[in-house]
Amino acid sequence: MEHILTSILRTCAAYIILLFASFWLGKQMNSGNNHYNFALAITVGSIIANLGFDTNLKFFPMLASFLALILMYFFCSIISLKSRRFRIWISGEPTVIIENGKILDKNMRKIRYSLDDLLQQLREQGIFDLFEVEYAILEVSGKLSVMKKKNYQSVSKMDVNVTGISSPIPLPRELVMDGVEVEKNFNSVYTRKWLEQELSGRNLQMKDIQYAVISSTGSLFIDLLDDQLESPLDQE
Repeated sequence: MEHILTSILRTCAAYIILLFASFWLGKQMNSGNNHYNFALAITVGSIIANLGFDTNLKFFPMLASFLALILMYFFCSIISLKSRRFRIWISGEPTVIIENGKILDKNMRKIRYSLDDLLQQLREQGIFDLFEVEYAILEVSGKLSVMKKKNYQSVSKMDVNVTGISSPIPLPRELVMDGVEVEKNFNSVYTRKWLEQELSGRNLQMKDIQYAVISSTGSLFIDLLDDQLESPLDQE
């Protein structure tokens, strides 16, 4: 009876500790959208299970291990928020699988992603013909993001008066990420000088920019470090 009561108390304590840890770390812990979130979920599950049920293990040493793991994850989250290079290193990057309607076999081999995997994930999105796909990107979460060719996209109000043969749709081109220029995305058309001129025309400087991207329509979207919103929605 004593062992049963001990297991119940340990399980309740472990559950409460996990709830507090989840609340403290926030929504990111539950997303499971990258490698280190996946690793955290597996390790946390193992520690919490042992903390609750394995009475041969002492409670407080297991609790110390759990808190050490949570702190490590917390500091990794802070570093990844400030450093895109670190974030890419621990989380990985999306991989382009289809570009301009062409399957990139080299990229698929690099990540050990088969044609059967591609076709299955396309079918799961209701796409049974590869000819419909303009771009397909395998996200770090393992999900496939698809942009259809314009002729196969759902009709919007903007498309009602559009006629003629559509041209290929380019992917958005990120020029600034987390306040840092993405050097590989600059080219002969979208140069640093061009970006500086665009910013100057909007009375902005590079130090003001959080995120800048060329959309698929060729428009420049800019997000400022200071959003200047007095009452933003969804405050935590």
